[in-house]
Amino acid sequence: MTDKKFDYNDMTRTYDFDDLIEIISQLRGPGGCPWDIKQTHDSLKECLMEESGEVLQAIDNRDDANLCEELGDLLLQVVMHAQIASEENRFTMADVIQGVSEKMIRRHPHVFGDEKVSNADESLDLWNKIKKREKENSI
Repeated sequence: MTDKKFDYNDMTRTYDFDDLIEIISQLRGPGGCPWDIKQTHDSLKECLMEESGEVLQAIDNRDDANLCEELGDLLLQVVMHAQIASEENRFTMADVIQGVSEKMIRRHPHVFGDEKVSNADESLDLWNKIKKREKENSI
């Protein structure tokens, strides 16, 4: 990472995904936040469940402002877990993005390939067939 400087007093800046990754890296790095530094995959499980529940609640309440905030909190959990894994040389956020991108393309041959589906049910059936085939091939 680049160790960008983030100004506590600058509330006009627009941040992007790379900034978020850098912010989390700095929070967990030398001179970072003691709470963030001590977190592990296991210690964050409760936070992940809580944030997921808050996303669901915001959807149920049809509260877009709250949904936006809670999705941010959920994204924070994903980035934290990826940062922890990166520090342990297990995988990176780039690996997470690569994997999910490949999966979305692979499981949507009706969009990115030559398969044909005529409705949402057929699309879901195709997804499940591909998923089952992937699981069988990984054993």
